[in-house]
Amino acid sequence: MKPHLLKVSLEPESSFNIYKNKGSNFYDQWHFHPEIELIYIHKGRGTRFIGNDISRFEPNEFFLIGSNLPHMWRCDPDQLEEAAYTAEVTVIYFHEDFLGNKFFDVPELNGIKSLLEKAKQGIKITPRNPLKELITKLYSERAIERIIALLTILDRIAVTKEKEYINTSYYPLNYDKFEADRLNRIFQYTLTNFQTKISLPEIASIANLTSKAFCRYFKSKTRKTYYHFLLEVRVAHACKLLLEKDITVYEVCLESGFNNISNFNRYFKKIINKSPLEYKKERFGQ
Repeated sequence: MKPHLLKVSLEPESSFNIYKNKGSNFYDQWHFHPEIELIYIHKGRGTRFIGNDISRFEPNEFFLIGSNLPHMWRCDPDQLEEAAYTAEVTVIYFHEDFLGNKFFDVPELNGIKSLLEKAKQGIKITPRNPLKELITKLYSERAIERIIALLTILDRIAVTKEKEYINTSYYPLNYDKFEADRLNRIFQYTLTNFQTKISLPEIASIANLTSKAFCRYFKSKTRKTYYHFLLEVRVAHACKLLLEKDITVYEVCLESGFNNISNFNRYFKKIINKSPLEYKKERFGQ
C-alpha cells in the first residue's frame, strides 16, 4: 500500500491547525504528511490502517500519528448506507518544531519531546482523563491560551498509561505518485472484495504485474506478503462482526471471507493473540 502526500495548509496567524470533520467517512485514502496528527473519534467505527498495522477504531479513541507515518481511516460500509449516519472527528495538525527548534529541549518538557518522537510508531490513547474537553476548549481559546491548551493535552498523553504503541518497528519508505496510485488500486480492490476468494493472478492483474513480480513488489513496499495483509483485513472485519452481530463464530468466519473454521480460529488467534470467543468475552467484560 503506497500512500500519497497530503498537503496541510496552516491557518493564518496560527502555529497549528484544528478542525472538525463531519461526513460519511474520514480521509479514506492511504496518505501521509509531514505534520504530526492528533485525532479524536467523536463518532464512527471502522478499520484503521497506520503504518503496517490494521485494526479497528471506535468512538472515544484518540490517535497520535507521527510525521510521514502513512495512515487511513475506513468507516464500516453498513454505517455509510445509513442516510442519517455521520462520522465525526476532531483533528489537530502541527509540526514537531511548531514552537521553535529548541522549545522542547528544556527538562520540564522532556515527556512531550519523548512522546513526539514515539509518535513515529503511531499511538492509540483511550483515556479516562478529560482529553475530549481539552480538545473542545481549543476552539474557543485564542493566542497563548490556545498553545497552553495543546501543550496540556500533549502532557496528559505523555504521562498517561492508557496508551498503546501501534508499530514497534515501522520505518516509512520513500514514495512517488506512480507507486501511490498502483498500491491504492490494490488496497481498494482488496477492501471491496475480501469477503470472496481473491486469487494471486487476479490481484496481480490489478497492479499490471505477473504473479511472481507482484509478490516481490507487494512485500518490498509493505514488509508483509499480500496474503498476510488479506488475512489482517478479514480478521479486522471479523472483530467488527463479533462485537456488533449476534451470530455464531462459524457465521462470522464465512462473512469474513474464510471458508474453514479451523483456519479462521488459527489465523484469528495468530493476529489478535486470542480466540474469537475470548476476544468477544473480553470486549463485553464477560
